[in-house]
Amino acid sequence: MDDRSMVNDNDRASTNDIDDAPVSPSRRTVVRATAVTGVGIAGLGLAACGGSSGSGGSGSASGGGGGGTTVAKADVPVGGGKILGDAKVVVTQPTSGSFKAFSAICTHAGCTVGSVADGEIICPCHGSHFSIKDGSVTSGPAPKPLPAKTVTAEGSSLKVS
Repeated sequence: MDDRSMVNDNDRASTNDIDDAPVSPSRRTVVRATAVTGVGIAGLGLAACGGSSGSGGSGSASGGGGGGTTVAKADVPVGGGKILGDAKVVVTQPTSGSFKAFSAICTHAGCTVGSVADGEIICPCHGSHFSIKDGSVTSGPAPKPLPAKTVTAEGSSLKVS
């Protein structure tokens, strides 16, 4: 007698209690699962869009007393910029001593821009690029420029409102 023939009746009963035939899900189950998964994926996508990276961050930014955000002039490089993620603002310095500020929210899909490089503000979500001079779209799917903000010099700081 070999090992394969030494199965007792209790073992057979326990395996026969389970219906091994595959059951197809109903159309309703598939639609619900797709909807839930789609909402979950969309939520992850929005969370990814809301972050900032690269030259972003708001380590040197602070809330101003008059409802604006401040940043040190020294933190905004000439020909570049600084993303203030908490305030959702990007401050640029296209030429020495000339400061501009724009919304850091991309006009394409609402993502927060992620970096400033080579004279452009770059959105990591879908590749839109904006000019550091005026916020205009230089490439990508964004349909409109970044809205301008008001920048006021206050000593060694800039106030953005």
